[in-house]
Amino acid sequence: MDIKEIQSLIKFVAKSGAREVKLETDDLKITIRTGTPESERETQYIQQIPVGQPQMTQPAQPQAPTAEPATAEKPKEEKKEDDSKYITIKSPIIGTFYRKPSPEKDAFVEVGSAIKEGDVLCVIEAMKLFNDIESEVSGKIVKILVEDSSPVEFDQPLFLVDPS
Repeated sequence: MDIKEIQSLIKFVAKSGAREVKLETDDLKITIRTGTPESERETQYIQQIPVGQPQMTQPAQPQAPTAEPATAEKPKEEKKEDDSKYITIKSPIIGTFYRKPSPEKDAFVEVGSAIKEGDVLCVIEAMKLFNDIESEVSGKIVKILVEDSSPVEFDQPLFLVDPS
């Protein structure tokens, strides 16, 4: 089973509403679990383990809610309204987000970069495979929502793009 098939399986499970799916072959065992923790967002867990190996699960770590003063809420609401005109590019897989092809090279895109459909925006490492994440839209990068070298989940927003 290759990474594309695993990605398709994750998307299917997420859309189906199933809580857990297990797939086992002679040399591969995959378990995908979905759920809604306190933050009301879906989290996904996946493990790929050769049969006969001890199982280790690394769950996504929920972020603790933060309390902010009431005065800080109004600008956030206005900002959300402004963000509605932008297109959100989301992660198609779980893994580790990288803005650069390698540590010594420049980032694929910066805030203000003009992009077109098919441009590589970042790389996500999943199961020791580096997956180029390409843009499906043309426009200008308005905001990068994820820090370099941080874990991302399936369907997590990565970039905001102004299509105009």
